[in-house]
Amino acid sequence: MDQSSITPNTSNQQLVINGDNESATALLHEKQSRRRDTLSDVTFKEYMTVGILCFVNLINYMDRFTLAGVLDDVKTEFGIGDDKAGLLQTVFVIAYMVFAPIFGYLGDRYSRRLIMAFGVALWCLTTFAGSYIQSFVPFTIFRGLVGVGEASYSTIAPTIISDLFVGNVRSKMLAFFYFAIPVGSGFGYIVGSVVGAAADNWRWGLRVTPFLGLIAVALILWLMENPERGQAEESRMRPTSYQEDLRSLVRNPSFMLSTLAFTCVAFVTGALAWWGPQFIFLGLTLQPGVEITQESVSYKFGLVGMAAGALGVPLGSALAQRLRRRCPDCDPVICGLALLASAPLVFLALATVNHTGSLAYLLVFLGMLTCNLTWSIVADIVLYVVIPPRRSTAEAFQILISHMFGDAGSPYLVGVISESLKRSLSSSEPPSLSVQFRSLQRALFVTCFVEVLGGIFFLLTAIYIVRDKQKVDRAIAAYEAEAQSAEPSHSNAQEEHQEGGE
Repeated sequence: MDQSSITPNTSNQQLVINGDNESATALLHEKQSRRRDTLSDVTFKEYMTVGILCFVNLINYMDRFTLAGVLDDVKTEFGIGDDKAGLLQTVFVIAYMVFAPIFGYLGDRYSRRLIMAFGVALWCLTTFAGSYIQSFVPFTIFRGLVGVGEASYSTIAPTIISDLFVGNVRSKMLAFFYFAIPVGSGFGYIVGSVVGAAADNWRWGLRVTPFLGLIAVALILWLMENPERGQAEESRMRPTSYQEDLRSLVRNPSFMLSTLAFTCVAFVTGALAWWGPQFIFLGLTLQPGVEITQESVSYKFGLVGMAAGALGVPLGSALAQRLRRRCPDCDPVICGLALLASAPLVFLALATVNHTGSLAYLLVFLGMLTCNLTWSIVADIVLYVVIPPRRSTAEAFQILISHMFGDAGSPYLVGVISESLKRSLSSSEPPSLSVQFRSLQRALFVTCFVEVLGGIFFLLTAIYIVRDKQKVDRAIAAYEAEAQSAEPSHSNAQEEHQEGGE
């Protein structure tokens, strides 16, 4: 059989149709029987790779939220209001989301190790250099450059985990990886506030993560494993055109609906993470007889965030792994119910902080805990409803959408609403602490409505999730079955050609 007569399968739909034959089904069952279902099957090098990725993710989010821990000092030094303070995070996220698709395209085609090392080195250098800038506009530009560097890492790291593991082992490793997000964010608040206070200069808080980042670059280049794409699923599928990748993702309802839901998560977490410490500080200062500092509030907020993440991320993953056999569509259902539970908790936290600090911190913890249930599950969904050679593109596309309509605008939007409410509630300059608090409180109430919307999108995802996962499994099996049937024929053709030559 001439190899030129083999029609290449580049259409996911065509692969699914071809997957309905006996050889593809048999190959699918054979691969599933060979899957490593326990952590005892994981090698030391694979553990080390996941550990490196988690370390980089940790310092990544430390760097992202160090500035939020000293936001009041930043506003004072630059002489800016809530709107421009929110713009700092918005510029960072815009750069992050714009460059994510570029790195996603490169990550599906070129060395992921080199791309990641370049990105981590870039955000380390720009963070360190930016800490010495004395004016607001150049400082904002450098925050944008930090976002460019972080985009390279965030789009690629989850795909490396997906190429090392499958099934419940992949879920456990993703839970470990995403566990670093809330913990790293909490460390960011703590490092920013504690180091800034110790040095009596908030800029020193920004100079901690760059040194840790240089260690991360060395680990990525020399110790991290760089698996072949599709290695865990024994897939040799090749990348298709970028246009076809995007067309397939847009037509994937599970991917699109879960992306819209995660956009709501990003909107809420972006707004609360940026404004949370300052809002709590304003609320506590309104209580009689309470002496509080911005640094102590940031420190406590960071501890609460770390605790919520340390429990929420692995708990969400564990619930999903336990329920999948009995309820195949449980992943988006868990996420949807978690957001619907988080919304009233966040509302109550916002409403009570000026009356009782202890209850407010407890409600913040419970609201963060339920929201954090979604992190690792969403990542798992993206990886199992998209074929291996499209996963970096899928991660980048989700980053673009979720940040464009999520946390790219939410800190700035909340800041603008707050400034507008200050002008309508008070004619005096500067506005009283009570006016500042009520303005920011009402602006943050928007996040509760967005959480409910995200919960609805997750529940809609449950309608399609099982079908779309089966499509991917059959597509991979069909491609491998066709490749195996083509190889002997091509080999026989070569032997006949050699015999004829003799």
